[in-house]
Amino acid sequence: MKNLNKTGSGFSRQLALGALLLAMALPPMQAQAQARRDPIVLNFVNADIPSVIKAVGELTGKNFIIDPRVKGTVMITSARPVSRDQVYPILLAALRMQGFSAIESGGAIKIVPEAEAKQNYSVTRGKELKDGGDRIVTQVYPLVYESAAQMMTALRPLIGPNNAIAALPNSNTLVITDYAENVRRLNAIIESADQPSANDTAFIKLKYVSAVDVAQSLGRLMSDGTAAGAQAGQPAGSRLTIVPDVRSNSLMVRSDNPARIQTLRTLVTGLDVEGAAGGNIHVVYLRNAEASKLAETLRGILTGQVPATLASATSSTQPTTSQVAGSSLASGGAVGSMILADPATNSLVINASDVTYNALRAVIDKLDARRAQVFVEALVVEITAEKAAEFGIQWQDLRGIEKSGTNVIGGTNLGGRNTGSNIIDAAANLGTLGQGLNIGIVSGTIDIPGLGVVTNLGALARALESDANANILSTPNLLTMDNEEAKIVIGQNVPFITGSYAQTGTSTTPSPFQTIERRDVGLTLKVRPQVSEGGSVKLQIYQEISSLRPTTTAADVITDKRSIDSTVLVDDGRIIVLGGLIQDTMQDGIDKVPVLGDLPLFGHLFKSEKRQRMKTNLMVFLRPHVLRDTESSDVLTGERYEFIRQKQAEFRMQPHFALPDMQMAPLPELKLLSLPESGKLVAPEPPGARLGEPVPSPTVP
Repeated sequence: MKNLNKTGSGFSRQLALGALLLAMALPPMQAQAQARRDPIVLNFVNADIPSVIKAVGELTGKNFIIDPRVKGTVMITSARPVSRDQVYPILLAALRMQGFSAIESGGAIKIVPEAEAKQNYSVTRGKELKDGGDRIVTQVYPLVYESAAQMMTALRPLIGPNNAIAALPNSNTLVITDYAENVRRLNAIIESADQPSANDTAFIKLKYVSAVDVAQSLGRLMSDGTAAGAQAGQPAGSRLTIVPDVRSNSLMVRSDNPARIQTLRTLVTGLDVEGAAGGNIHVVYLRNAEASKLAETLRGILTGQVPATLASATSSTQPTTSQVAGSSLASGGAVGSMILADPATNSLVINASDVTYNALRAVIDKLDARRAQVFVEALVVEITAEKAAEFGIQWQDLRGIEKSGTNVIGGTNLGGRNTGSNIIDAAANLGTLGQGLNIGIVSGTIDIPGLGVVTNLGALARALESDANANILSTPNLLTMDNEEAKIVIGQNVPFITGSYAQTGTSTTPSPFQTIERRDVGLTLKVRPQVSEGGSVKLQIYQEISSLRPTTTAADVITDKRSIDSTVLVDDGRIIVLGGLIQDTMQDGIDKVPVLGDLPLFGHLFKSEKRQRMKTNLMVFLRPHVLRDTESSDVLTGERYEFIRQKQAEFRMQPHFALPDMQMAPLPELKLLSLPESGKLVAPEPPGARLGEPVPSPTVP
């Protein structure tokens, strides 16, 4: 048995001496085992707290990290010896009385002021807590029956002023940070209070009125922070929860106050009465669906006929299962019912009996759901490389054409007419020669019958080599609602001549007339997405890339067109390749005089050669993003808005000594945009936004 005294500076020396005597009396292994079993008498009188913590660390083998603000003295005395396992809990109790706490993490124990203990990492437990004593722990306690917010109000006075308790309404959970012994006491209180009550739930069957309408009306009437028509995932323990069951046309009610349930029963009894004659007209305001389309669907349910919008997609003349079911409903009381749509208010006006209206109301509630939106990112990459080479020599001798009698003329005429490489076209007009090196021998002019006076071009040598590369990257983006087609066109609207004629009549001057059709040339993307419940997206896609050829010999312009028309299935946020084109074209052409063009070296005077190679790599990629709520749309909009703000900030006009500074007003931050009464999106005018005044650059994160 050891007696630990600390009243002065000799404490450490006494402790070391006692340990040394014990080690000398016993063998090493036996001495260690005996030391672990020996009880200890604690006697700390006005001892320095850091010194006491150090002594406990030597006895227990624990590592301590002491905050510099941990100062003062402590008094610990034990009339009887205590085991070594009780030394650490006794230290925690003494520290708690002095306003300090122990945080256990990472193999070490941090001693900090109690006010900062809740901000440090502590042992975190679930509903089952086995820890005890004066150590700081954090517990996450989910409630089943009671409200976490109400329970937090009742438990807060039992929590220490330097510790914390919080409620998570969405999961109906309590988060408690306090000493383990106090947390165990709170658990006993929570377990006793979080019990089911025989009067906290009720099931109310309705006969005449719609459960959805009644739930919304009573929810607004008796709301006390609870949303009307609570969803099934609403936190348990709310003071009043009303959930409609459309299948049985009933109300499921839950409350922690039986009197409120009884009041609700009385109100429902007064509302659930048969409507008077002529009083079966109901107005249903829609939140998401389109009134005209939904009205057509409901009429099809009543009459048992497929709506006109769906009839075009169904070619079968035999009645489907839905048609037969609709006929049964119509014969059961839908006769005389009327459904009208009011597009101005996006609402439905229904004139039907209570039974029919209740059935329709259940359908409306399911169809009038928020539709997801799909943001489609497309990536079109086109890389083109084209190389061409041309070399040829042509000659002609036309001097004998002006002499009388029999004379000989001739020469080579290679290449097609009107191509910019033919010697006959060059003789008539030198301006028709194409690009490249053109060397000729001209000997005055000559008069050719039928052509007139032309240049006497005796020889023409042409050489041309071209190298063209193109890298085109297009990233069209589209945002559209689920199952709605969206289209984006980026390009030119080019006129094409489709017909022409000359109307002469009695006039001496004919009046030419042409018919023109305009077509889009550029990039076109049309997408119709359909979101499934599993998260995948079905996309009906049409993508077209067209361009005008720079030169052509046709009667009108020629367009190069590449298009994709496909239906694909892709997961949300994943990239898919729609299609592509990898093309490598080589052309080698030669125009020559037979026999003479095949002679070595000398044969080049009688032939013209052309070579061309063109490589095209085209790939189209697509990635859809499903936006199911406002937060997703805000994040997407914020990213694109900040990107364009940054691009605008990078563009700055260079100052000029004579020209005025006409900088564009910078875009404001997205959170500064507002919608005034006019309904137009405006931004506050920054200083110097008037024309001609300098404008500061926006601060882009």
